[in-house]
Amino acid sequence: MNSPTSPSPALRARIAARLPHRRVALKWLHWTMVPLIIWFLIVTPDVALSIGGRTAFLIHSNVALFFVTLSLLWFADLMRRGLAGRPGPKLPPWARRVHRWLHLSLIWGLFLVALTGFLLGLTSATQLRAGGFLPFAPPLGLRDANEIIGTIHIYEFYLLAAIVLLHAGFHIWRHVRLRDNALRIMVPRRFHRYL
Repeated sequence: MNSPTSPSPALRARIAARLPHRRVALKWLHWTMVPLIIWFLIVTPDVALSIGGRTAFLIHSNVALFFVTLSLLWFADLMRRGLAGRPGPKLPPWARRVHRWLHLSLIWGLFLVALTGFLLGLTSATQLRAGGFLPFAPPLGLRDANEIIGTIHIYEFYLLAAIVLLHAGFHIWRHVRLRDNALRIMVPRRFHRYL
């Protein structure tokens, strides 16, 4: 039975009909994350401050808020519905295992980067605001813990970037060597003619 505040089944069906299919949404999410990861490999908070002062830092902070939001949405989708991608029929048994672990590592890695970012705010001596406006953790002023978590956060992100490269290499290998159209499966339909 529906509660008085929950939408009716008919309304839920109309909303669902207007939303993109899960696989389409995940493709766009997947490809939106690529330039964001490249951004964070090149532009650290210190770099943002040095090239554009507070304005550049706020832009960087807003990009981080967008990145974390997408990461948490992707992780929530994984927790609710599992992996969307399935190993193709041409993959040998070892590659099927790699397929699963690469995808899980990627999504969990995004979540853990977001988590350590939250822990940085939690252990900070000052109130940090995502995007310059959203306080995301009460500062506890734990300086030693903040330094340790900061180091973990940095190395964790570089490990995530390595997983992204392995992920890309794996799918390029599939597309070229196995000829299973792995890249066409991963990109939005409008780009299929280029593959």
